[in-house]
Amino acid sequence: MTQRVEVAVLGAGLGGLGMAERLLQSGEESFVLLEKAGDWGGTWRDNTYPGASCDVQSHLYWFSFDEQPDWSRVFAFQPEIKAHIDRLVNRLDLAPRIRLNTEVTSAHWDEAEGVWRIAVSEGEDVVARALVTAWGQLNRPTFRDITGRETFRGESWHSARWNHDVDLRGKRVACIGNGASAAQFIPEVAEVAGELIVFQRTPNYVVPREDRPYDPEERENYRNRDALQESRDGFYWEHEGWMGAMKQGTDVAAEFTAAARAHLEAQVPDEELRAKLWPDYPIGCKRIIIADTFYPALVRDNVQLVTEKLEGVEPEGVRTADGVLHEVDVIVYATGFETLSFNSALDVRGRAGLQLAEAWRDGPHAYLGITVTGFPNLFMLYGPNTNLGHNSIIAMLECQFEYVLQGLAVGKEKGAALSVRAEAQDEYNAELQRELRDSSFAGSCNSWYKTADGRITNNWKGSVEDYRAATRELDVADYDLVPTTP
Repeated sequence: MTQRVEVAVLGAGLGGLGMAERLLQSGEESFVLLEKAGDWGGTWRDNTYPGASCDVQSHLYWFSFDEQPDWSRVFAFQPEIKAHIDRLVNRLDLAPRIRLNTEVTSAHWDEAEGVWRIAVSEGEDVVARALVTAWGQLNRPTFRDITGRETFRGESWHSARWNHDVDLRGKRVACIGNGASAAQFIPEVAEVAGELIVFQRTPNYVVPREDRPYDPEERENYRNRDALQESRDGFYWEHEGWMGAMKQGTDVAAEFTAAARAHLEAQVPDEELRAKLWPDYPIGCKRIIIADTFYPALVRDNVQLVTEKLEGVEPEGVRTADGVLHEVDVIVYATGFETLSFNSALDVRGRAGLQLAEAWRDGPHAYLGITVTGFPNLFMLYGPNTNLGHNSIIAMLECQFEYVLQGLAVGKEKGAALSVRAEAQDEYNAELQRELRDSSFAGSCNSWYKTADGRITNNWKGSVEDYRAATRELDVADYDLVPTTP
């Protein structure tokens, strides 16, 4: 048996769920969400580490077209975000449309019928006129090829796969990595661990978070739609103003650098430790950390910062290049995610059997981050070059939802599938990369934003408003119309 739908959405994180809601609002009822995990929620399902929270203010971290949650604080923690996601699914009765524990193994374009044939690990395969990928950018843990991990005798895990069965009280804990996730769980672990050793490869810029709970009067006020919208707008335009921090040599970049320095000096009294924590690259080159409790955790008596190069993991702990073996009971890998494939091991084939992996052999690229030459009626959410360093990804997703809906409408009207023309995609990406050369992302530091040869594949070149303008109206002239069977 085969399930036939108009639209198949791969992934049931916020991207997939938001797309589902907009499909319903547009009148499209024939769709399915295919989710490989046993629950929906994406990153907010996976990341349950202590202190997990959003780096964007809660009022800005929700869909503008949906009912607004009653947020409890300025920056929401993971349990609250996941609870609101659950309420969205239940309120819209999306659960029957989500196939959980259903891993997509391949998606092939059928030229003769003009449909996507999608093979899954369990249950019925799927045939869909359009395929929307919502598989995210930060969900496949990587361990940076750290040798000897399998020899360690203690407990170990990646931060995105937290083992809550292990009690860290009094234990010797190693944290390998110091990025955004680590900055959130390190303070929590430091409170209970007997000893915490943080292995830092490269320091990050850290700016104040200024998080706090909303008091009852504020929460009551924000239940008024106009008051909440005013708060959303305030945060949104403040973040848009931060775009300058992503450009080299701007006044905003200088202001952010000064704020980060003042934050460091206010929270870290030891000059030697400050020197280890201060970056030697331009701000914005790597993800900026937003945290109030990270630095205070590092100055605790039971916390040690190690900046020696990591040699590898051994049965008793972690050895550094200076020959020192740091004996520990637990290792937490805050080593980030694999960010350059966008489609993991999934076999996606378009016209004439073209493999997406082959089309992207020099790095992921797409037109507006949404469509790819040679892959008709394939639409991507949070695709190549749509990540941000300054504002809420929710705003970018909303632009993509509307563009996808336009594409689906044109396809229905014309009785065809849309395949972006090579010249449109090539011209767009050439200009995109030219403009990105002046961004902080193109700096000398290594980051997950770019390939080994320096090509920036993850981040957008400008503001959300720039992207909104670029995606506001689908230009049919940018596409070949591929006939499909009625």
